[in-house]
Amino acid sequence: MKTIHRVLNPDRQAEIPGRMCALAVMTKAPRAGQVKTRLVPPLTHDEAAELNSCFLRDISAAILAASCSAGAGSSQESGTHGAPLQTTGRIARGVGVYTPRGAEAEYGDILPTDFLLMPQRGDHFGDRLILAAEDLFKVGFASVCLINSDSPTVPAETFTQAAGLLRLPGDRIVLGPCDDGGYYLIGLKKMRREIFERIDWSTERVLNQTLQRASESGLDVELLPVGYDVDDRRTLQWLCRELLGGNSRDEVAPNTRRFLTEIIKREGRARIWPV
Repeated sequence: MKTIHRVLNPDRQAEIPGRMCALAVMTKAPRAGQVKTRLVPPLTHDEAAELNSCFLRDISAAILAASCSAGAGSSQESGTHGAPLQTTGRIARGVGVYTPRGAEAEYGDILPTDFLLMPQRGDHFGDRLILAAEDLFKVGFASVCLINSDSPTVPAETFTQAAGLLRLPGDRIVLGPCDDGGYYLIGLKKMRREIFERIDWSTERVLNQTLQRASESGLDVELLPVGYDVDDRRTLQWLCRELLGGNSRDEVAPNTRRFLTEIIKREGRARIWPV
C-alpha cells in the first residue's frame, strides 16, 4: 500500500518541533520523457524515469538515516493541521519539495513514510530555490538544506554534518560542491535571498558566484565533501564506476546499484558502461 505523505502548506504554521533542520530534496515527478532526458540515449525514457526514482529512493533513505541519527531521545509534537509530527529528539526532517502539483501520490512508494511534502513554486530554477527556502522557514523549520536529486551517492553522514553545522552559533551557509562548478546542497540558517541572486544557473560558475554572494553578505561558508551530478552519459559512466567498480560500500545507493546491475546483466555493460 502506498504511503500518503503529509503535504505542508506554507500559509499555515506546522509547529515543527525544536530547532529542526529541513533536509529538503528538490524533485520533479519521475515521469518518462520528463526527467533525466540527457541520459537518453544510452537509456530509454522509461529507464531514465526509473533511474530517477532510484536516485530519489537512495537520496531520501540517506536523508532519513541522517535525520534519525542527528539527535537522541523521543518526543511527539502535534501540528496545527493534520496528523501529529513525530520526532525522536532529532534535529532534522526529510521533505520532498516537488513539482508538479497533483503529483503527490507518485511519491507514495518512493519517499519514506517519515517524509513530508511541499509543492514547488516559481517559474525559473533560482526562483524555485528561493521560494522553497522561504516556504520551509515559514512552516517553522529553524534551518533549511536544499538538496538536488542528481547525486545519489552522497552519504548520510554528509547530510548529518550539514544539519549539525547549521546549529552552530553565528550566521553561515553550508555548501556541498559539485565537481562541475555547481552544488548538490545549500544550507541556510535564515532566509538569504541575495545568496540566490545574480547567479548563472546551470553553468560552471554557480558555486563561485554563490561564494561571492556569501562574501558580499559577510557570511561564513562551510564546505562539505565534493560530489557530482549524474545528468549525462559521461557522469552515468562515473556512477557505474563508483557503484559497480568494486570500491564503494554496499550501503551507498543500493537502489541505483541494483537498477544498473540489472541492465548490465540483461544486455551487457556496453550500452551504459563501455570498457
